[in-house]
Amino acid sequence: MADYSRAPVDAAGVIIPGIYDSATGQGWAPNLWGKDFHPLRAQLESRLSGPVAIASDRTGSVLAEQWLGRARGLRNVVFVAVGTGIGVGIVADGRPIEGAGGIAGAAGWMIVGTPWKPEHAACGVWETLASGPAMARRAGMHNAESVAAAARAGDANALKAVDETADYLAMGIANLIAVLNPEMVVLGGGCLQAADLMLDRIRKNALSWTQPIAARTVRIEATALGADAGLLGAARLAWLLLEKN
Repeated sequence: MADYSRAPVDAAGVIIPGIYDSATGQGWAPNLWGKDFHPLRAQLESRLSGPVAIASDRTGSVLAEQWLGRARGLRNVVFVAVGTGIGVGIVADGRPIEGAGGIAGAAGWMIVGTPWKPEHAACGVWETLASGPAMARRAGMHNAESVAAAARAGDANALKAVDETADYLAMGIANLIAVLNPEMVVLGGGCLQAADLMLDRIRKNALSWTQPIAARTVRIEATALGADAGLLGAARLAWLLLEKN
């Protein structure tokens, strides 16, 4: 890790693709450093010589959308990031929800549409059925981007794969709406580059499958921030830390 100890830092914001436990300062991000928890807060604060706010990337994204994106000013927001995996950022009554160990929003593990099978053990049922790789598997193509391009060109197999994936996404989103009663669900992540193919179907099905009163008071929208949501979320964490101190 580079040494920035000479630079003046009033506050820093960091997001990680994994789990951050604010009670212990420990972070878990297997795609970055393996499967062990690390004392991330202590390490960063010693290097930066200043306070550091840390959260999961899903929490960063929902804070960014609430701050500068589609959900600006709303107090109850869910951000659903769909890419190679599925993660959900939650703001309830104006506050991010991270759970007892920083795991809240690991919604890829929700059970939707099918009984548990051994292949779900790696990442959960919803993620197995509704992520970008799931769409690619249905179409027999290399990745979700290839499926989206083929669907836009009118390929019937790709269009079927997009529709089936959208239906599974709608199931999970309906569950989130029923449980959390948000004002808005924001959809982001790499898979939602195909929002022009999926959003209307997701919106229609999710709203028809959820609790009727909750369905009348929620909007389902695509992200306004795109790939910058995480970066802006880290900035928001630093800003909130400054305000707190």
